[in-house]
Amino acid sequence: MLIMAESQKSKVAALAKKLGILRASDLQSNGLAREYLSRLVEEGILTKDGRGLYRHIEHDASANISLALVARKRPDAIVCLLSALRYYEIGTQNPWEVWIAIDRKARKPKMEYPPLRIFRYSTPSLGNGILTHSIDGIKVRMTTPERTIADCFKYRNKIGIDVCTEALREALKRRGFNINKLTEQAKLCRVLNVIRPYIEAHI
Repeated sequence: MLIMAESQKSKVAALAKKLGILRASDLQSNGLAREYLSRLVEEGILTKDGRGLYRHIEHDASANISLALVARKRPDAIVCLLSALRYYEIGTQNPWEVWIAIDRKARKPKMEYPPLRIFRYSTPSLGNGILTHSIDGIKVRMTTPERTIADCFKYRNKIGIDVCTEALREALKRRGFNINKLTEQAKLCRVLNVIRPYIEAHI
């Protein structure tokens, strides 16, 4: 019995290493008992990152681990606005919440950590200007830099026009930042007339 338990714990630890961030539900699909999670946490082999999320102690988490945790829990969530700006290192914003977009009809995520700030988008809007990044071995959906800037201007009353203009000014200096894509996204967000004077002032 002891040998079997040790074997099960080894398999759970190996699965955590493989996945990067382990969900409690991953054990069931792999024929493993959830009880071994708490045992491995007690033994210092796994760390618990919020409800139902675990990492192996040898997993070297990046500075963006919070984004990966959200994506592991809710793959449909899209990192946006200030959290996307921080990831792209555009501007000086460092939000304490993870800013995400979800479908208007989607169930609200329930997470103890990290804290979330949620924006609800229409289904067509969620499909535009999205990239998938690999963070800590997890696929994270995120708005492109161009979409992020357009979204910031769309929500300028919530985040402040100074944040928008700072981000735009820095983004326009970046190699690879595409003004045509920004204009396209601004049209879709219905803020082209708002953003155009700021673009013209910095090009």
